[in-house]
Amino acid sequence: MAIEKILKDDASEEKGERARMASFVGAIAITDLVKTTLGPKGMDKILQSTGRGHEVTVTNDGATILKSLHIDNPAAKVLIDISKVQDDEVGDGTTSVVVLAGELLREAEKLVAAKIHPMTIISGYRMAAECARNALLKRVVDNKENAEKFRTDLMKIAMTTLSSKILSQDKEHFAQLAVDAVMRLKGSTNLEAIQIIKKPGGSLKDSFLDEGFILDKKIGLGQPKRIENAKILVANTAMDTDKVKIYGARVRVDSMSKVAEIEGAEKEKMREKVQKIIAHGINCFVNRQLIYNFPEELFADAGILAIEHADFDGIERLALVTGGEIASTFDNPESVKLGHCKLIEEIMIGEDKLIHFSGVEMGQACTIVLRGARYGIAVSPLSCSP
Repeated sequence: MAIEKILKDDASEEKGERARMASFVGAIAITDLVKTTLGPKGMDKILQSTGRGHEVTVTNDGATILKSLHIDNPAAKVLIDISKVQDDEVGDGTTSVVVLAGELLREAEKLVAAKIHPMTIISGYRMAAECARNALLKRVVDNKENAEKFRTDLMKIAMTTLSSKILSQDKEHFAQLAVDAVMRLKGSTNLEAIQIIKKPGGSLKDSFLDEGFILDKKIGLGQPKRIENAKILVANTAMDTDKVKIYGARVRVDSMSKVAEIEGAEKEKMREKVQKIIAHGINCFVNRQLIYNFPEELFADAGILAIEHADFDGIERLALVTGGEIASTFDNPESVKLGHCKLIEEIMIGEDKLIHFSGVEMGQACTIVLRGARYGIAVSPLSCSP
């Protein structure tokens, strides 16, 4: 009886010693790749994307390097996943965790070659990990009751993290920014209150911490440039001219007057929508989607600041820090939660105009503005941000 074929025609299968060797080789190759970036003497790598524009980034952050790799080896993919988890949970040690895992595998390869069973090796590593953990717990020091010592400890941790980064020469400045931002949270672990934006230009030392929220958008023409005691409606709704949005639908008319009637009906529908939004008693409207000329003109006539095309991460964080909620329907104003802040104004950072929200409801909210000679340099400090 012929054995049924399970694998596809172009599939390959490796078993036993050959499969084990492929896993060792792949994982150790990844380790050797990032090992040269480890520690204060570690070197930076220049990464060039394969996408449009071939963007170049200079970094020695393990997670950033490994995220940009396209790997087929399953063991190497496991190491990349370890680095990603370390980056998400801790924010540092992304290279160290890969190098440590790779060196453990390198030693395990020697033990396997000496005919020691893999499960015996794993049991030994687990015992060693428990001993190491107990040794570390005996050395733990907690100074959270003493504010001055606690801040000093945070500064030391931040500077240790920055010692191996591209901005190690300015590590004290960036450690101060990170610690000031975290201390504003007053014990909260909600890092969403900390906004990080990148603005190429100037030097790394020009990076600063701003108390409030900065949205990377411009204020439109004919709109107020400064609003005090702002009531903010954050929305994700279509503000283009309402058309017959049915796939494949067509409207046939026999005269230009009929076209004018249709356009008039569309404008009237949009006017009604704008009136519903204005009825919320707001003086600032922030929308995730585009706002076309006609509704923008209506908002300007009503003295309302309308901000369009704010990125989704930006409006989510803006809603959080101002105490509002993202709305998509406007029939019931009493069910919509508005955001509040003391002042909205336009500011300049380098050559760019941005919108600054100060006195927000979430008092601990702040924005770290990263500067650098070029975009790749400005992005690099993100790997050591809180």
